[in-house]
This record gives sequence, structure tokens and C-alpha cells, in this order.
Amino acid sequence: MEKSQKECAIQGKADTDCKVEGKKEISQQILTGERALFQGNGLTITDCVFMEGESPLKESQDIVLNGSLFRWKYPLWYSKNIVAKDCVWFDMARAGVWYTDNILVEDSVIEAPKNFRRCHKVKLKNVSFPNAAETLWNCENIKMEHVTAKGEYFAMNSQEIEIDGFTLTGDYSFDGAKNVVIKNARMLSKDSFWNTENVTVYDSFISGEYLGWNAKNLTLINCTVESLQGMCYIDNLVMKNCKLINTTLAFEYSSVDAQIDSKIDSVMNPASGTICAEYIDNLIMEPDKIDPQKTKIICKGKMDKRNN
Repeated sequence: MEKSQKECAIQGKADTDCKVEGKKEISQQILTGERALFQGNGLTITDCVFMEGESPLKESQDIVLNGSLFRWKYPLWYSKNIVAKDCVWFDMARAGVWYTDNILVEDSVIEAPKNFRRCHKVKLKNVSFPNAAETLWNCENIKMEHVTAKGEYFAMNSQEIEIDGFTLTGDYSFDGAKNVVIKNARMLSKDSFWNTENVTVYDSFISGEYLGWNAKNLTLINCTVESLQGMCYIDNLVMKNCKLINTTLAFEYSSVDAQIDSKIDSVMNPASGTICAEYIDNLIMEPDKIDPQKTKIICKGKMDKRNN
């Protein structure tokens, strides 16, 4: 099968090469003071605690962190080639990773908000974000596996993103994101995917009002959606083998190609395309606002109401 333009747009761009070997070992140390390991190079840091003192690893490179704890602000800024495994960023380690390139975080907890800003080549595997507010902003080339996050404005204006195994509780996610593929996700997120370009979501559940407004090239495959006024104002919305539950006033002013394997509670003023569903409880097509002839409606059952 020919690949979609969304898949081709991100293929191979989120790989992260984090094979780093630290030459000098630091073990079981309590590190305090501003810039404690400033411009550290080639370090393996094991079972250490970074206490009070900003920017302990600023401008560092080729760093391996094992079982270490960050308890203060700005630990990794302007860094390169970082591996962090079994680590914890506590709440005061906020704004923890900014302007950093080529980082792998695995089997870790990041409690601090506002993490990962303007970073490139980020890989997150088995990571929990209990406070993910304003996290992953303006980053590029991101790969996430088995990540859970709770917080608003996740992944705003980031691009070239691959996600597999994702749980999110938090509104306004992925605002302005580009070239995104998400698989096996559960998202409780109002206003998700606003202003996005080239997003494809597979085998996922999404619940939240106003899903996808102002998006371009949004594709949902084998997904279940619950949404009030979801999928509106979209240029090229594609839905394949999807279910819409408790979804009302859908598709307003969207160009849509939707194959829905359930009923739809209500559809309002789609701009153009095809909508196929089991049936539609309430189809609203207002000729003074849209041209009803530009949208083909196919229902297997009887529609209860049709408003023209």
C-alpha cells in the first residue's frame, strides 16, 4: 500500500543515537552549588543527587546518568549527547532540559513541569510525567515509547514526532505540532491537535471537546472519539474504521472523508467530502452557510432527523 504523505513526512527523522560512554565516573555524591558540573564532558554519573544550585550540567556533553536525582532548577541546558536511565526530576527541577541535542531518557520519572524546550533528537522510553504542564515545546525529532503524561499544553509547536504507547490527561495538547504519528494512545484532552499539520493517529481513544480545529491533513485510523463539536474547521480530515460515541455537532466547515463504524449523534454543516456512518441522529445542513451538494452522506440505517 502506498504510504500517506504524513508517514513519509516523518519517516526516519526521529531516530536518536545516544551511544554515549562516560570516561570519568562520579558515584554516590551529593552535588550542590550553581553549575556544579559545568561543561562536564565524558562523565558517568551514578546514584548521585543534585541538590540546591542551578544549572548543574549546563553546557555538558557525552554524559551518562544512572539512578540519579535532580532536585533543583535547570539541570541540563545547552547539553549534547545525554543518556539518563532510572532517574528522577523532582518538582523543583523545573525547566530541566532546554536547548539540548540528542538525549535519551529511559525508565524515569519527570515530576517537574516545563521540561524539554527547543531540543533536538529526543527519545523518551518508559517515562512518566505526573506534571507535564508546558512540556515538549518547540522541539524537533522526538520519539516516545510507553510514556504517560498529565498536564496542559503538551508538545506545543513541536514537529517530527513518533509516539507508540501513550497516555495523556491534559487539555490543549499538540497545538501547532507538525508531522506527527501516534499509535496506541489514550488521550483525555480538550482542544487537542489544534492548528496542526500532517498528524496521523492509529488505534487510539481520544476524548475531548473541539478536537482538531484549524488542522490541516488530520487522519484518524481505527480510533474511537468522544467529542463535542469535534473535527471542525479542518482542511482534509480523513477517518477510517472509526467510532464516534457521544459526539455532537461534528465536522462543521471541514472537508472530510469519514468512514464511521457507528452512529453519529449529530453532524453540522460539513464543507465537502463524504461521510459514511451507521446512521446520523441529527444532520444539519444549512444552505445559507454551506453548499449541501458538496457533501455526500451515506447511512446504512435511517436518519432520525434532517435539517436543511
